[in-house]
Amino acid sequence: MNSDIPLQLLGGLTAREFLRDYWQKKPLLIRQAIPDFESPIDADELAGLALEEEVESRLVIEHGERPWELRRGPFAEDEFSKLPEKEWTLLVQAVDQFVPEVSELLENFRFLPSWRVDDVMISFAAPGGSVGPHFDNYDVFLLQGHGKRNWKIGQMCDSESPLLQHADLRILAEFHETEEWVLEPGDMLYLPPRLAHCGVAVDNCMTYSVGFRAPSAAEVLTHFTDFLSQFLTDEERYTDADAKPAVDPHQIQHDALDRLKSLLAEHMSDERLLLTWFGQYMTEPRYPELVVGPEDVEEDDFLAALQDGAVLIRNPSARLAWSEVDDDLLLFASGQSRYLPGKLRELLKLICAADALHADNLGEWLSDEDGRSLLCELVKQGSLGFADE
Repeated sequence: MNSDIPLQLLGGLTAREFLRDYWQKKPLLIRQAIPDFESPIDADELAGLALEEEVESRLVIEHGERPWELRRGPFAEDEFSKLPEKEWTLLVQAVDQFVPEVSELLENFRFLPSWRVDDVMISFAAPGGSVGPHFDNYDVFLLQGHGKRNWKIGQMCDSESPLLQHADLRILAEFHETEEWVLEPGDMLYLPPRLAHCGVAVDNCMTYSVGFRAPSAAEVLTHFTDFLSQFLTDEERYTDADAKPAVDPHQIQHDALDRLKSLLAEHMSDERLLLTWFGQYMTEPRYPELVVGPEDVEEDDFLAALQDGAVLIRNPSARLAWSEVDDDLLLFASGQSRYLPGKLRELLKLICAADALHADNLGEWLSDEDGRSLLCELVKQGSLGFADE
């Protein structure tokens, strides 16, 4: 993508201008980011998803059995008919993984790394529906899909910002409004991390929230060290050869800390392991159970199917990314990684970017042993599958 072409989605800004001036810095309101936008899913279909066991969904009722009552799905069909006429919100996570037309919306955001995208959450709110003033620790684009929603933004927040006492919802106890807008279908609001905001439905409305993955420092340290420990032997320990006689045997000297830091740095600075962990972590699917391949695929049968016109598509729950390591390539697929020869660069790009793979666009790669093996393994793993399945 040319980063210097003005984008309708960004209100005429180029990707370079948006990333320089707004991304993780300040909010941006874009009127008609997607002109004449029509939601590819309606309220009844969204409610239908919330009935499914594998779909993560929530109901927030402002004046329920208790203030800001939270209910978790899956829901029974008659539960929606018992809701009040106003002031409630249904939130359904990862709708892009279940509705292809919603997944297609993400093509508008390809000026950002695809491995940073978390999911598309869709909320339906009755008039007055809200989840209260809150803040997120990640970037989010709020696209209005149906009806109107009033958005207010406020102060920057952090972990010390006071919250209401609530077991599940992080609702701000204080909200200092700075700006306010009413969004209509096709309008979009970008919010950087930690900016307080509050959306209230003006009428029956649907809002698409495109969120981005942002692991915390605690997650990075915890998960990376767990990953790293797999490669360390029990013999690798703190050592203090050439230590000097202790002046006070009860005192921890600073040279001990220097040796400890050296031990940590030796392993924490291994870029190859860090990249492998990061790629696997950032491509872990939200619903791993949905990335399930067939029991077995024989390469000859796989190749014959493609030559007979079969089409491969990416599993909606799968996540793909790639990187370079010296002269090799590293493919990340749904939380797993695989080293590949550099000659497969264009094939990796095609696998990660194409809507569908078939004999026409795979072409010569079907004659390449490494290329065929890779495609077959991705089918076995479940990241790719035949369209008729």
